[in-house]
Amino acid sequence: MQNMEELYQMIADRKQNPKKGSYTDYLFTKGLDKILKKVGEESTEVIVAAKNPGDDELVYETADLLYHVLVLLVERGVSFDQIKAELAKREGKMSDYKDRPEIKNL
Repeated sequence: MQNMEELYQMIADRKQNPKKGSYTDYLFTKGLDKILKKVGEESTEVIVAAKNPGDDELVYETADLLYHVLVLLVERGVSFDQIKAELAKREGKMSDYKDRPEIKNL
């Protein structure tokens, strides 16, 4: 797999042309709740891996998370182009939080 867009396309193709017995088909068959559960699990695993020394586990878990997020996007019908367009709108913008005054006396 060369890039995220190609992976997205492969996942979208698997949704249209299921490969019985594949993990991707399993996720689509189980539906949105299962996909969301996996995104949540993988997010937690990325956080834990980031706290551990070394990068191997973080790389592995991040790949799992990205895959499951792409499955979620395909399931919901959100195109990769929509994500790219949103990111492009943000390019060069400073985060609004930098302009906020410090919160005191909570």
